[in-house]
Amino acid sequence: MTPTAAPYVLGVDTDATTLRGADHLLQALAAELALPEGVFGCTHLVRDGRPRVALSLAAEAEPVLRTARDRLTARGYEVRDGAWDETGRAVLYPGAAALTGTLTVAELLARSAIDRVTVLGTPHEPAPDTRLVTRDHVRPHWQGGRLVLAAMPAVGGTLVPFEDPDPTPCCADH
Repeated sequence: MTPTAAPYVLGVDTDATTLRGADHLLQALAAELALPEGVFGCTHLVRDGRPRVALSLAAEAEPVLRTARDRLTARGYEVRDGAWDETGRAVLYPGAAALTGTLTVAELLARSAIDRVTVLGTPHEPAPDTRLVTRDHVRPHWQGGRLVLAAMPAVGGTLVPFEDPDPTPCCADH
């Protein structure tokens, strides 16, 4: 997860065990640290002896992350240079706040740092005028240095982001 425009990256170890928990933590930390709009904040699944969801912050300017490192370390977080992996799931990224309601693919790409939209089960990218219902939850992933949103077909010829904002836990009815 190293966006070309943001060469400075910090990894932040957490005790979060769910994506939702990590999202909330990342958003709370961004607010507390007063991170500027251009900072990328991602989640990373860590599968070692202690499975968890770690975070990364990437910025164009080193002073932004130096301050974040100092404040996170003071709060007891283990902070390291670099991201956990190259395929982080972006929660904070330029334009993320503007991705609400229903947008065309062209509008989504123009308003945000997302580089590309793919559709599950199809070999081609969607047409620029295809409508995407954001559900106010757009979480693209880094793939080959590009921010890519996976979408899936929905009602009425629209698309929705693949990641459901309110997933039903497995075996919820047992």
